[in-house]
Amino acid sequence: MNTWVKRMMVALLAVGIGQATWAEDVSDLDELIQKAKQGSVPAQSSLGAIYLFREDYASATYWLRKAAEQGQQTAQKNLGLLYYDGVGVNQDYEEALKWFSKSAEQGYAVAQYMLGVMYAQGQGVRQDDTQAVQWYRKAAEQGSAEAQLNLGVMYAGGQGVRQDYAQAEQWFRKAAEQGHAKAQYNLGGMYANGKGVLQNLVQAEQWYRKAAEQGIAEAQYNLGVMYDNGQGVRQNYKIAKEWFGKACDNGLQLGCDAYRKLNQKGY
Repeated sequence: MNTWVKRMMVALLAVGIGQATWAEDVSDLDELIQKAKQGSVPAQSSLGAIYLFREDYASATYWLRKAAEQGQQTAQKNLGLLYYDGVGVNQDYEEALKWFSKSAEQGYAVAQYMLGVMYAQGQGVRQDDTQAVQWYRKAAEQGSAEAQLNLGVMYAGGQGVRQDYAQAEQWFRKAAEQGHAKAQYNLGGMYANGKGVLQNLVQAEQWYRKAAEQGIAEAQYNLGVMYDNGQGVRQNYKIAKEWFGKACDNGLQLGCDAYRKLNQKGY
């Protein structure tokens, strides 16, 4: 599933639309259209999200804009996504920033996260890590795993904040406990290297495994290294080779090289 589809699924979940509404139940959709035409802002926002799912971007843009201009925060966020990705409209980071800002100022976590991304990358605005951190923090404090991960990265790298591995570990953990694979991998790295926490190879292995099972190639490789060297686990070349193979299959050359070496040794 590509990034755009993922965002759209988040959008649809955010407005609480059941699948039957847009896929099967024409009568309900007709009623929603009628309400939207009568000026119901929630109906306009929901209808825009439905048209997004149906890939009718012209209709989606029309209804989302109507709701967004009346202050509906979900519609503002979704309209921002259209402009950010250039779907149904010309890509326009300044327009995306405008709509994300309106939604974010109303406390919408996804919009706050997207503002953080735009400030971090200098999209539609001058690059500003300090602003990125502020918006990531707002979203992270509302439980956004993506924002928690990115905030952890900012603390680990000293970007927009004083470098603080303990803070990085805390934010990685919050995202990791929600099942975020990259955060799980990063948390494993913190334990492996003793950054922000006491070095603990058993904990490192456990977090690498969680990420590896979700397909993170670097975690698969690191897990293979731990089995190859007997770090945090009992040494087992067969299991090491399996994880190296998975990393290789996911395109990580280090995994391919390590797999080949064990294969040459007869494992």
